[in-house]
Amino acid sequence: MNEQNTQKSIFGNPLVIILSALLCCALWGSATPFIKIGYELMRPDGTVPSTILFAGLRFTLAGIFTVAIYSIARRKLLVPKVTNIPRILTVSAFQTVIQYIFFYVGLSNTTGVKGTIASGSSAFFCVLIASLIFKQEKLTPKKIIACILGFAGIVVVNLQGLELTMNFLGDGFVIFSTISYAFSSVLMKRFSKYEEPVLISGYQFIAGGALMILLGLILGGKVVVRDIESVLVLLYLAALSAVAYALWGVLLKHNPVSKVSVFSFTTPIFGTILSTLMLEEASGTEPLNLVITLLLVSSGIFLLNYAPKDKSLK
Repeated sequence: MNEQNTQKSIFGNPLVIILSALLCCALWGSATPFIKIGYELMRPDGTVPSTILFAGLRFTLAGIFTVAIYSIARRKLLVPKVTNIPRILTVSAFQTVIQYIFFYVGLSNTTGVKGTIASGSSAFFCVLIASLIFKQEKLTPKKIIACILGFAGIVVVNLQGLELTMNFLGDGFVIFSTISYAFSSVLMKRFSKYEEPVLISGYQFIAGGALMILLGLILGGKVVVRDIESVLVLLYLAALSAVAYALWGVLLKHNPVSKVSVFSFTTPIFGTILSTLMLEEASGTEPLNLVITLLLVSSGIFLLNYAPKDKSLK
């Protein structure tokens, strides 16, 4: 879709975009430490099947929350059109099943700080996929510079001295999950022409979550919800997904992918701070590195959202 043809809406207002996108990223950033806490509370054996089962429970609940809230708001049970079911399943494959199998397994093999930092590369992939593969928008010099600034911020916050360390089953899997997420963002924008993005988000969660539950059970996974703390963690993870992905889908419908996805670079900032505060295993991040990251990320966001009078700057 051409950027000039983007539908006018309150969600196209720059201030609304900034506040809404930052809320989504703050919620996603908080997911990492809560997932780690959930592992300790509800995943007794620490195996991959149990990890998949845990993720499936979270996203099935998220889908039910999304559909229920949206249906109550519309005062009727909302169901997708039959012709849109294949589109919802396609989004579900990339946004829930593939993304979160890689993310949950990867997160169990890396620290909370490093996991959330690696996930911040999604904005870079979103812009490249939207521009080079799906041709939804042009890859302009401004977008390239904005992505370089944001990606540089992710690298800086992950530096320990001059060393940048990664492991394949941990950080590598998290990066694979971000590539899958990038595809889902572009597909969400494309399919939102045919169905409400909130509805797509809700039902793709239910479909993907149910598949992950089934897969986890078949492989012998176990999840134990033994106390109120476990219930609250699971409910919070489900609720943040319902709110963040539904709102993100609306933003993608009314704005170019690059203009929204660049805010994903702030997710590691929120995640790093929260992981450092909440998780004993979280590695410390140098305060100076965090300040530099914030400046780089903010510069990238400003560049993509600033509309100069000189159109040649775009």
